[in-house]
Amino acid sequence: MSQVSTSSSPDVTEKPAGIGQPLGAGAVTALVGFTSSFAVVLSGLRAVGASPAQAASGLLVLCFTQGIGILLLSFRYRIPITLAWSTPGAALLVSTGLVAGGWPGAVAAFAVTGVLIVVTGLWQRLGSLVAAIPVPIAQAMLAGVLVPLCLAPVQALRTSPTVVVPVIVVWLVLQRYAPKWAVLVAFATAAVGTGIDIVVADRHLDLSAMIPTVELTAPQWHWQAIIGIAVPLYIVTMASQNIPGVAVMRSFDYQVPWRPAMLVTGIGTVLGAPAGGHAINLAAISAALAAAPSASPDPKRRWIAAATAGASYLVLGLASAALVTLIAAAPAGTLETVAGLALLATLAASLSAALTDPGDRLAALVTFLVAASGTTLLGIGGAFWALLAGLIVRRILPAQK
Repeated sequence: MSQVSTSSSPDVTEKPAGIGQPLGAGAVTALVGFTSSFAVVLSGLRAVGASPAQAASGLLVLCFTQGIGILLLSFRYRIPITLAWSTPGAALLVSTGLVAGGWPGAVAAFAVTGVLIVVTGLWQRLGSLVAAIPVPIAQAMLAGVLVPLCLAPVQALRTSPTVVVPVIVVWLVLQRYAPKWAVLVAFATAAVGTGIDIVVADRHLDLSAMIPTVELTAPQWHWQAIIGIAVPLYIVTMASQNIPGVAVMRSFDYQVPWRPAMLVTGIGTVLGAPAGGHAINLAAISAALAAAPSASPDPKRRWIAAATAGASYLVLGLASAALVTLIAAAPAGTLETVAGLALLATLAASLSAALTDPGDRLAALVTFLVAASGTTLLGIGGAFWALLAGLIVRRILPAQK
């Protein structure tokens, strides 16, 4: 990753702006980042064996590690560096499902992912190897692991139509008029529908379960889990989050301090793994909310927006247990519906990137199909086999023009 320098904020001087604008932009950055994909994170953690309490702990520690990481980097470098949890990585967990060792095995794989990210910051060659994976293959793997989640809204229509139909309608309307808030309002609609369902069924929520707690799990090391989770989780996090995150920041004339960013996110991932955090990384799309001129007309003050986002994540993390408690009481398919809707745009972008180049189209298609199949061989999930199959096909067959 030699193309990424570690310089500080760009040498641009503009009239100083008030602090209210970056503070507001930072709060919006965190709120949009959290609400747009927390359902995906919870679905992923539950899929690999986490209990509701462990999933809530994972969401809590992800908020805390990325919030602290944002504060450290933005204060140190005075540029609007924002972090996020790995949403594609969480979707990968959904397609992977239970692995050898169950939840403790998955926790060990999360820790290995963090170590790989740290090594990437220290050893340039590893980052170069990830960047050398053809974009169509990497995007096809991501698209394949997203398919099961994106099918969830359709499948949930059969099991919980009275809650799911309003969620889909609200999401569709907001996509037309206010797409940034579509997932947030869709989740609010799901929460209202769940509340009505609880009242009608005369059920009660366990209020004690809404208190945020950290559930630590001792990792159990299984090679199948490491190959099936850690390797594809690392690749999808690097290819779909960290590398694009650098590009987004560069588009606003900011140079990401690559090594410090990888060390902070890698160490944060390792520390958060026992509590259920799967991976944190550079923000990609949401990075623009804090780095764009809308955050502040003065580029040298936009770091305030990032710092505010970091502090906001610390507050939002406290809501993790309450969210999990509410979701646990929701009709079947509600969480998966919100998560699937949140990932539709990502699936569309991944499919487009995977199939655009005619020379790699066949290899990308093979990668996509293997990943979407969810096939597990030798205890290793389909994402790894998809990547391997795509690279083999690309190597053997001549480029299709």
